[in-house]
Amino acid sequence: MSKESYDVIVIGSGPGGYVCAIRCAQLGLKTACVEKRDTLGGTCLNVGCIPSKALLQASEKYEEAEKHLQAFGVKTGNVSLDLKTMMKHKDDVVGSNTQGIEYLFKKNKIDWLKGEGTIEAKGKVKVGKTTYEAKHIVIATGSDVVSLPNIEIDEKQIVSSTGALELTKVPKKLAVIGGGVIGLEMGCVWSRLGAEVTVIEFLDRILPGMDGEISKEAQKILKKQGLNFKLKTKVLEAKTSKSGVKLKLEAAAGGDAETLDVDTVLVAIGRKAFTDKLGLEKVGVKTDERGRVEVDHKFKTNVDGIYAIGDVIAGPMLAHKAEDEGVILAEMLDGQSGHIDYNLIPGVVYTWPEVANVGKTEEQLKEEGVAYKVGKFPFSANGRARAMNATDGFVKIIADAKTDKVLGGHIIGPEAGTLISEIVTVMEFGGASEDIARICHAHPTLEEAIKEAALAVDKRPLHI
Repeated sequence: MSKESYDVIVIGSGPGGYVCAIRCAQLGLKTACVEKRDTLGGTCLNVGCIPSKALLQASEKYEEAEKHLQAFGVKTGNVSLDLKTMMKHKDDVVGSNTQGIEYLFKKNKIDWLKGEGTIEAKGKVKVGKTTYEAKHIVIATGSDVVSLPNIEIDEKQIVSSTGALELTKVPKKLAVIGGGVIGLEMGCVWSRLGAEVTVIEFLDRILPGMDGEISKEAQKILKKQGLNFKLKTKVLEAKTSKSGVKLKLEAAAGGDAETLDVDTVLVAIGRKAFTDKLGLEKVGVKTDERGRVEVDHKFKTNVDGIYAIGDVIAGPMLAHKAEDEGVILAEMLDGQSGHIDYNLIPGVVYTWPEVANVGKTEEQLKEEGVAYKVGKFPFSANGRARAMNATDGFVKIIADAKTDKVLGGHIIGPEAGTLISEIVTVMEFGGASEDIARICHAHPTLEEAIKEAALAVDKRPLHI
């Protein structure tokens, strides 16, 4: 096999692409990965999950020192913000992660084809002036920012999530268009650092798609923390000037328009599949009405030898979903079998407290006509949460009314993103709420709230 010929070429080095490439190489397939950025890791590591978590963590520490440590008997004196150092922390975290992937590529003998990749024909990928051949081509190009009509993102005054990670000063007033995960996370970062944040959401609640009770609790807690919310509101236009941005708003149901003057606007209404520069039409790869690549249950497109994973196909746009798909596809290409249960992919919002969910919501089960039982337990009754001064929120477990099989888990509270794993694991094995209730949980831990919620499904919690 020549240097220009591979078993697998993966286009895109985000979580789906780089993990797929590594697993292919582990299985003995000659593998290359195409990436146009100067660093590997895609949106997630460069301008998404990783830098946003670095800023979330740093801003939490700042707020803790400014407002909350005194309650523990820790006197901090005058606390001040060094935004430049905070941003350096974020950049250092990104750098160490992207360099880590570069190391893994070298370790696994994966060739990094630097540049923008296009599929010239079945089995042919062009990068720069060179055309490479591959038995299998994997599209893993991820997603891009979605904007609104009459709103032009300039990454200075009107920013996407990318620009929101690069602000050089704290805006006095920040408007966040979109009450989903990205909008709330970045809104929380800048609110903690001193911005007056207004979240504008077209629907009647934040975190649409999550369990209704969780959404309601999240809004209540975030409002208490200082975020303002304008629900059932649409943004008609945004006009920039030297003094800031003027937003024209209107009730979603129609009516009189109002204006909102802010320094900076973050547009966080979602993302779209990044597929328009791949040459898919030329080779006849089918896409849906949203530009996503159509695949079967083996991630295969309608063109033999071309596959797609991650944000470019249907399903939740989550890094861990893409990673799982990448591993499963690699193993399928090696002749193994693979499977992913899309109902069991956890979602996490890294506000404080965190929000995490897996499986079905009450609203979905009602719509499907499934009889269910609910068990809830508040963190205010958990000893470890009290010791942490982190008593907001609760754990909610939903189980089948007849079989007791766990159908869904929903948590808002401290370390929710970590805690959800227990419920995911039990659901992967088809477990019941009784199984969780019978597991011995260490004391005092936050995990005991999960056990108590499982006990509450059977109306026998011990600590409330």
